[in-house]
Amino acid sequence: MSPFSPAAVFSGLQPIAVWSHFATLCAIPRASKHEAVLREYLQQWANSLGLVATVDEAGNLIIRKAASAGCEAVPGVVLQAHLDMVCQNNADKPHDFSRDPILPVIRDGWLQAEGTTLGADNGIGVALILGVLAADDLVHGPIEALLTVDEEAGMGGAWGLASELLQGSLMLNLDTEVWGEFYLGCAGGLDVNVERRAMAEALPAGYEPCRIDLRGLRGGHSGVNIHEERGNAIKLLVRVLCELAGKIPFRLAGLQGGNARNALPREAFALIAVPREAQMALDDILARLQEVLGEELSGVEAGLSLTRQAARFDVVMPVAEQAVWLGSLHAAPHGVRRMSQQVPGVVETSNNLGMVALSAEGGECNFMVRSLVDTASLALADEIASLFALTATSTEKSGYYPGWTPNPASPLLAVCQAVYRREYKAESSVQVIHAGLECGIVGAKYPGLDIVSFGPTIRGAHAPGEAVEIESVDRCWHLLQAILSELATQPSV
Repeated sequence: MSPFSPAAVFSGLQPIAVWSHFATLCAIPRASKHEAVLREYLQQWANSLGLVATVDEAGNLIIRKAASAGCEAVPGVVLQAHLDMVCQNNADKPHDFSRDPILPVIRDGWLQAEGTTLGADNGIGVALILGVLAADDLVHGPIEALLTVDEEAGMGGAWGLASELLQGSLMLNLDTEVWGEFYLGCAGGLDVNVERRAMAEALPAGYEPCRIDLRGLRGGHSGVNIHEERGNAIKLLVRVLCELAGKIPFRLAGLQGGNARNALPREAFALIAVPREAQMALDDILARLQEVLGEELSGVEAGLSLTRQAARFDVVMPVAEQAVWLGSLHAAPHGVRRMSQQVPGVVETSNNLGMVALSAEGGECNFMVRSLVDTASLALADEIASLFALTATSTEKSGYYPGWTPNPASPLLAVCQAVYRREYKAESSVQVIHAGLECGIVGAKYPGLDIVSFGPTIRGAHAPGEAVEIESVDRCWHLLQAILSELATQPSV
């Protein structure tokens, strides 16, 4: 019996073969780079079923299940998902992701986390794979489960995967978020990390400390939601500060915003000091700017708030350094750079200013760049680095990963579409996603590997309130079993 028993909320959900495993994933913390406890538990679980489970040098868990009798000669299938999750919580929702379990609720057919991320990305994919590994009534060829680590923080597990480890010739990735769609390509990208240090100065006499809070934005996935023009809390608060600078001679002591490179920043906070006699003027300016921003983002961000809070500090950033940071962040790009001309309706190139952490001594920020065209992501990263080079600010480009080039002639895709059509009496659609999937990296290591991705409907991935549609999980489970059974009847695909 697992020490991580399913919570009561899961007791009535079907299929229990999937939801019981997702309950375990909700109970065991699994932040990026901290998947060891979960991985060890799953390795022991697999061994208890008589399956071969190994951990590679990168920390990925590989579990092998022999083919059903008579299916030994059909092509092997790799089932792939990642163990880690994005850890985000609202400021008013205390949650220790290194210790506290995720406690979801059911609302109107959706399983949802309140005030935190749920981890349906990619926990449902993992749970579907565990369901296949545990099933004793499923007809299938050789199965390899590839459960990677560190996907959300740089795809470290996929990068560290050895090129001779996998034996299958087909791969089903279970890390996409719209039911009824098969994905055949994804964006690649890289990070631009910016760092600049300074010598703090004493708080000037006659200046009063305070904190400016910009809260209430929707956030979301920095690739999937980037085209929806949702607000970026960092960019908006920097804009507020730049407008404020022309009216009140304030001093900056800190700026914090975002806590995940691949999530749209929902909240940002600035520590500033203003002359005591300017307090009332500051409140008036903030009220006006909240109204302005609210009107600009009408229909997209209904919850935006801009407020002043009490604060205490005794050092501030030098005036010149304050100007460099605010000017550079204000000028820095964020959002969609170009739409694809080859795949209509899909973003080609974008970037997300996802995190900033400044104090009186300087600090750092991060940009995550994505593109369906690898050279375009590198070019945009160079532009960002060039902007900061104008002020001799240090930048580092890191974490590059290739995109996944679509193959519309994929035999695996043809099987998936035919099974979907047979089972649901409807046509599926084929998509390319503006987000980083591990398919590009794994495919580069295993040339010729035929890859298709699908999954249930998830909304709000990478943001508090993330939810998964319960019915779509049931459909995914049925579809996955049907595809594996169909592949078991075909000597070659």
